[in-house]
Amino acid sequence: MQKHQIQVAVIGYGWWGQTITKILQDSPLIDVALVVEVSAAVKIKAQEDAKTLGFRVEEDFQAALQDAQIDALILCTPHLEHSHQIIAGAKAQKHIFCEKPLCLSFTDAQKSIQACIDHKVALGIGHERRFEQAMLMLSERVRNGDLGTLLQIEANFSQNKFLNLPPDNWRLSKEFAPCGPLSATGIHLVDLAISLLGPASSVYARLNTLATSFSNGDTLAISLNFPSGATALISAILATPFDGRFCVYGSKGWIEIRDRTHPEHPTGWDVSHCNEKGEISKTFYAPASSVRSNLESFAKSILDPQHRYPVSLDEMRANVAALEAIMESASSQQIVTIKH
Repeated sequence: MQKHQIQVAVIGYGWWGQTITKILQDSPLIDVALVVEVSAAVKIKAQEDAKTLGFRVEEDFQAALQDAQIDALILCTPHLEHSHQIIAGAKAQKHIFCEKPLCLSFTDAQKSIQACIDHKVALGIGHERRFEQAMLMLSERVRNGDLGTLLQIEANFSQNKFLNLPPDNWRLSKEFAPCGPLSATGIHLVDLAISLLGPASSVYARLNTLATSFSNGDTLAISLNFPSGATALISAILATPFDGRFCVYGSKGWIEIRDRTHPEHPTGWDVSHCNEKGEISKTFYAPASSVRSNLESFAKSILDPQHRYPVSLDEMRANVAALEAIMESASSQQIVTIKH
């Protein structure tokens, strides 16, 4: 009998684990049946929420691996834990949805992806910005050649939400979240650039701590270069009020997407399109949960073999390869060739 819904375990019930669990409450495709949380304080929050949201709570990752009713794991854990959790989950025949970044090194990404291939489980990634309606439109216009030859991308994803975190939070750690603006927000823009231009070839990045005491930096600028000759100029800042912008320039025009609010709670996107004649049109795209769309696309790829999850394994590899090179460039202050 064909299943119509997958049972999932959310691993990690911090800010984002809680967000995902609540977003999925009325999903017809995904049922959050289990939450795994190791922190005693956060586990209390999970147990309180479980009374109304209807999931079980465990503190041992093995509980999710050993539960035959669990089809998939949603990893909302610190980045350094992703690789071993993906591999362990794949060996236990659990499909894996991992929050970004997939891994912090290209070697770990290769091992993680290969484990999913070897054990024939699906792998999804938390790059929900691809699923925003305005971004889907942009991608289609690019594929159709409406913008002509792609010349340059200019993108920014900045926020100051981390100013409210305690100093010992792992997201501010140089070890657990190196190059903080990259792993927090910038990696989404790297992914979008790769989705349009393919794997990047080299990068120059500058990371500074200018307005905070964050040990992993608060201001990042990236020049990401592609084999075609196109460049993506990416900015990610953790010490300024929210700003989100993604603009693609082509030989036949340009399209700019501006977020009205942080994607966690979207209120829509303002899109400007300039055609070959220089005529500019403006369109508003209404808000929708791209986080849920991403997760439900992942679920569909499990439930329906004909459904193709839109972020390919090669793109996941390319994203981590770029991430590793960006971190190296930010540290060395040199142009770094990206390995593939």
